[in-house]
Amino acid sequence: MQIIHENSDLLVIDKEPGITIEELTSNLLKRYSFLKDLPRAGIVHRLDKDTSGLLLIAKNVDSLNSLQKEFKEKKVEKKYICLVIGKTENHGEIKTLLGRNPNNRLKQKVYSFTEPKVGTTREAITEYKKIKEFKDYSLLEVKIQTGRKHQIRCHLSYINHPIAGDNMYGFKNQTCPKELSRQFLHAKYIKIKNKEFFSELPKDLKKVLDNLI
Repeated sequence: MQIIHENSDLLVIDKEPGITIEELTSNLLKRYSFLKDLPRAGIVHRLDKDTSGLLLIAKNVDSLNSLQKEFKEKKVEKKYICLVIGKTENHGEIKTLLGRNPNNRLKQKVYSFTEPKVGTTREAITEYKKIKEFKDYSLLEVKIQTGRKHQIRCHLSYINHPIAGDNMYGFKNQTCPKELSRQFLHAKYIKIKNKEFFSELPKDLKKVLDNLI
């Protein structure tokens, strides 16, 4: 684990791709055995296995409750970098309901606010702005106002710009940049109260961009 910040209440790590939350939990408990007394070993939010970047871990109950309250009240600011298929608008907002896909329980499905729903759905809001445009791709900064499962991946696929390398939400036979072996999604920034944390784009994703220039 690459530790970005640590004090008596909080641990901020830079998660590598390919690590599941279960594997991360095991690693945390080996190093911080007292986290066994906290739900999910103090992990406040989630990142998908192949998503890299910043993750918050509370080190005590008071810190966990405080952070969970901030997330619930939408006071936490999170930004991601992603490379998507095609040329997007310069900026946009995606606002829908998200729920489990009835045809594939591993995936999420977008529902409009008026169509019939299957199971439980929750509002999801994703904002994006284009940083750079390539021949077949767009590099985006994405800000989420809600933290639903697979929200960014599902929302970008919904507007016909799936994340490059995303095998779950990507389209059949979609192009993929050379040497990209995972979804191009990185949690680069998080702000809680008056504290800000940053994570540089990993080397593997930088290399992909260099090959597109």
